[in-house]
Parts: sequence; C-alpha cells; structure tokens
Amino acid sequence: MSRILKKLFGTERLTKSVGELEKASTRTQHDIGSLRVQGELLARDVESLKLLCGQIAAQQVRTLPAGAALRESEFQVFSQWGEDGIIQFLLAHVPVANEVFVEFGVQDYVESNTRFLLMNNLWSGLIMDGSEEWMAAVRKSNLSWRHTLHAKAAWVTSENVNDLISSAGISGDIGILSVDIDGMDYWVWKAINIVQPRIIIVEYNALFGPDIKVTPPYNPGFERAKSHHSHLFYGISLSAIGQLGSEKGYTLVGTNTAGNNAFLVRKDLASVFPKRNVSELYRAARFREARGTDGQLAFPTFAEAQAMIADCIVQDLSTGTQLMLKDVNGWRIGIGTT
Repeated sequence: MSRILKKLFGTERLTKSVGELEKASTRTQHDIGSLRVQGELLARDVESLKLLCGQIAAQQVRTLPAGAALRESEFQVFSQWGEDGIIQFLLAHVPVANEVFVEFGVQDYVESNTRFLLMNNLWSGLIMDGSEEWMAAVRKSNLSWRHTLHAKAAWVTSENVNDLISSAGISGDIGILSVDIDGMDYWVWKAINIVQPRIIIVEYNALFGPDIKVTPPYNPGFERAKSHHSHLFYGISLSAIGQLGSEKGYTLVGTNTAGNNAFLVRKDLASVFPKRNVSELYRAARFREARGTDGQLAFPTFAEAQAMIADCIVQDLSTGTQLMLKDVNGWRIGIGTT
C-alpha cells in the first residue's frame, strides 16, 4: 500500500501529508482534553451555585413553624423532588445528636435525599445500591475524599440489611434513614433494628390509595421492571407506612407534593408537629412513569395507571393474606385520583 501511495503522491509529498495529519490529530486531542477540563470546571461551578441557592433556601425554611405543611418547605438541589427542603425543615425542629445518615436505593447518587445534607450540613453516612458500577463511580468522585461517605454496592434484603449497615460502623441513634429500593421497602425497613433514626424517609406507592395496607409479598430477588411491564407494581401503601412506623415507634408527619415520599419522626421527638391522619397526608402521584407492553412511556391518567396493576398479587397486611389488588377490601380504581 505504501509503495502505491508513494507512486501516486511521491515520497516527499506523502511524508508531508502524514506529518500534517499527525499535527492535526495532536491538536484535536489537545482540544478535546481542553474541552473536558472546561466541562469539569463548568460542572463544578454549577454545583457551587446550586449549593449556594440551597443554602439560601435552607435558611428560609428553617424559620417555618413546626405546624407548617411540609409542602411549604420544599426545594430541590440534589433530591428528585422537594425532599432537600423538607429535610432542612425537619432538622430545624428535630434535634440530632449523631449527624449520620443511611440511604439505600441511590443509583449513581447524582439525585438523592442525602447528598445536599452531606455537602451542605457536612453529615457523614452510608449509601448503598445494587450497582457496583455506580458505587465505584461515587468512590472515585471528590465526594469520597471531601466527606465521610461510605458507598457500598449491595443487593439489600431483609436478611442482610442490618449487617450491611453495621459493616460501615453505623449503629444506634442516627439522624436519618432513607429507604427507596422500588420493591421490598416494607420488608427491609421492618427488619432494620441496628439503627434508631430520628427521621425516616420512605417511598410510598400512591396507586395503592390512602386507605389500604398493602405491599408486594416478600421476595428477596424482586425487581420492579420485571414484576410488571408497567413498572408500577412496587413499594408500600401510605397506610402501611403509617402502621409499621407506629409499631416501630414513629409518627407520620407528612408527605411531599409529588406524592411519593413519606416522612416520619421518632415519637419521643414528634410532639412539636401537629397530628394528622393518613387521609390528610396522602397525595396522589403527580408524575406519570408507567410503561406500556412495548416498554415505552404510556402517560396514563392516575386511574388508568391503577387499572394496570389491579390484577397484581399483594400482601394484605390487615388480614395477612395474599390476593389480587382489586380484591383488597377498601381499594378501588379512582380512590386517590383527586
């Protein structure tokens, strides 16, 4: 090939062309490297601005009285919805002696309930997710050396959750526990006894409605995407959270506006908050994440989304039986729509 090229272009011309290509390649690599550095600096600046805005918002919500509705305190820095603000509001009224958190189901930790707490309030903590790739990325990030953060890859189950928490040197009285694993949340939370958090955040499935106490039957290998094509069959009903919370010594104090996270405070610290029942605190989900049988987003109404999982088998925690959701006494399509 080189002989043919030399005949066509001549040795001198070919050598010059190759040299120019090498120089162009070097410039391109330099430009790409420069853009990468600029991108990292820009991302750092954006994060600093987000933190600054969050600090200003945090100062404002900390002035709200304990009787304020949680939705009044919502703001988002790193949380998916308004949880960053709600946490700051609760911390203004719940004294915390041990500023430690445990959160599992964080994916890559870009969006989470405790990242603002870590970076703004300088708490320490443990995060867990089933993906080693995501947890490895967190361990390589500046979060791991700038803060005391343990990132552990693990498939969290009722059988191993206490060992996973204690292996990070965490036990007893801590500040916050956040549970969001899109599946066996009820059973895993029920099993936790190694820590006694002052504040607990648990995701609820609004499609179960405000009245019944249900969750999918325990299955340590449960995967939301495989349990039903819609991705909507998972988690706990809000009433079940209220009941289990009470059994474990907690008071349900509110939910977020999006209609997917419940907040509980340990009973010995909850007297400053007004007593409200589940019906008052329940909010139907405002987002539409259902998928059709083709795997694409389907954008159903709330009632249509409820109908999609009506035939799924749930554990009725009031009776201890397993039956289809549509057969649970007190559940019907349309409850919770408004």
